[in-house]
Amino acid sequence: MPKPLAGIKVLDLSRVLAGPWCGQMLADMGAEVIKVERPGSGDDTRHWGPPWLTGTEESAYYLCANRGKRSLTVDIATPEGQALIRQLAAQSDVLLENFKVGGLQRYGLDYASLKALNPRLIYCSITGFGQESPYAHRAGYDFMIQAMGGIMSLTGKPDDEPGGEPVKIGVAFTDVFTGIYAANAVLAALYQRRDSGIGCHIDMALMDVQVGVLANQALNYLTSGEVPGRLGNAHPNIVPYQAVATRDGHMIVAVGNDEQFKRFCTALALPALADDSRFATNAARVAHRALLMPQLEAALAERSTDEWLATLEAVGVPCGPINTLDRVFADPHVQARSLKQTLPHSQAGQVDLVANPIRFDGVQMSASTAPPRLGEHTDSVLDELGITPEQRTALRAAGII
Repeated sequence: MPKPLAGIKVLDLSRVLAGPWCGQMLADMGAEVIKVERPGSGDDTRHWGPPWLTGTEESAYYLCANRGKRSLTVDIATPEGQALIRQLAAQSDVLLENFKVGGLQRYGLDYASLKALNPRLIYCSITGFGQESPYAHRAGYDFMIQAMGGIMSLTGKPDDEPGGEPVKIGVAFTDVFTGIYAANAVLAALYQRRDSGIGCHIDMALMDVQVGVLANQALNYLTSGEVPGRLGNAHPNIVPYQAVATRDGHMIVAVGNDEQFKRFCTALALPALADDSRFATNAARVAHRALLMPQLEAALAERSTDEWLATLEAVGVPCGPINTLDRVFADPHVQARSLKQTLPHSQAGQVDLVANPIRFDGVQMSASTAPPRLGEHTDSVLDELGITPEQRTALRAAGII
């Protein structure tokens, strides 16, 4: 069966993470994605190492966001390069870009210019602060946006605890979420175009996305007017729902309702806590967190993590280990769900990647080709445009491709 986006052509002028992540999701679901890169250097992330894929100059960072694509090297600062991009845009369904606001206008590759060539084009711009903002001129970086958009004010231990300070999330959280939102927007635009026959300009901003995914914490503030603080690994609305110390390490306890709390207390040989009016309901437990948690923590410290996991799982209390990545990829679930995929690589022989978690009718939506080497598909893409070998030789000699 063809994948759901088979026949959709995407021209990906983006680099680093948010845009490429969007392009990779579309490639996973069957779109043809042509990644346009600078001759000689390519996407910045190709050089963000170590680590490198053995036997290559490909960084792990680059590999995480570019499977399923074809790489075309073109210097878009030249008139000849711009002409090639316009030819490709005229044949494309979607264009992704993350240049600064107005950055592509000087090349004649902005939305208005390309819409005139291809009214059906869906043009997705990803920037730090959007096309219309007091900060529109600023560059956007994930770390900076995590700080400005509030997530760092919620992440880390409180100031009055040892090591208390704002902490960023350990992956480029805002970039990845922006890529996912952008892919959703592109899919909706394709659906809209089916009826309207015309494309649109999608305006995605990292700052908007970061605010948009503050979820319950944003509503905690908007509902109460109280500014949430940092709670380390504790949850602002549920207790006990946090990391706890055991005799030999740490584990997660995620008690989601009062019945689970009763079973939890029984397993800890503290059944009286569940009947105590200060702890009998979640709202009461949140109010008396400081009184309850030391009693639970003292009991949990008496046995090992593995002992507690077996005990609590047996009585239906949600819990889990805090796995390092070696244990993640050795986990039976991760292996059974094929979340690590190994694909052929033209230089390294093969490359291990993280698979797309989406499944359609049991079929994993993950591209079957490895992230491309720089310019790997330049000749084939230009050949499809009707650019002859002689013309390509002249363009290559001039440094345009």
